[in-house]
Amino acid sequence: MWGYPAALPVWCGAEMPSPTTDSAPHDDVSTRTQIVDAMIRVLHELPLHEVTPERVATEADTTTATLDVSFPSWDGLLLATIDRWNDRRTTPLMPIATEMGTMRFLRAIVTANIADPSLMRFLTSTLNIAAAPRHPLAPMLHARWRRFHGFVQQSLVQDIAAGREPRTMEPSRGAEQLLATYEGLQLQSMVRPEMDLLESFDRAVTRLREGWSREYVPPVWDLGRAS
Repeated sequence: MWGYPAALPVWCGAEMPSPTTDSAPHDDVSTRTQIVDAMIRVLHELPLHEVTPERVATEADTTTATLDVSFPSWDGLLLATIDRWNDRRTTPLMPIATEMGTMRFLRAIVTANIADPSLMRFLTSTLNIAAAPRHPLAPMLHARWRRFHGFVQQSLVQDIAAGREPRTMEPSRGAEQLLATYEGLQLQSMVRPEMDLLESFDRAVTRLREGWSREYVPPVWDLGRAS
């Protein structure tokens, strides 16, 4: 579940369908923002599969007709919600990566998710969409996951240069391992609410970094003995 903010709101780019000309008076940025913010409020209360256009329109104090004009596809509204909500959470945390390193940055995201797990639940609910090869939204979700991985990888490069992480760590592999730890623990915490997520994260990354401090030795599996 990524933490890297979108460069622009989704409705500023070409990913959103264009409205028809006769619907233009209702289809401005403020209306779309109003609808997306309403979607975020609804997702604080309900899981994604229970959210309906009618419920979002009511929360936005508008009509389903206006919602349909502003977001001709439900997928467009989902993507706009992901970008706006994720940007709202992550942008204030971005300086941490530069000033204190990747680990502190991800720890800050974990802390924010503990305080308000609604965004994490929403992002997790989009995983099945991202994993569906023919779903039209899948490539856009893939791009966001890759962007987050790329940010973490580049942040680790900077950590090595600053002496915060060892040169024996390969940033692309480090990012892969670190995100697997970060995302996996957050998934576990959703189904094990008694789990101390922050303590588990601290312990896991401490062990991970200990391994990074040594040269990597490829394993040699004795398949005959294992069978």
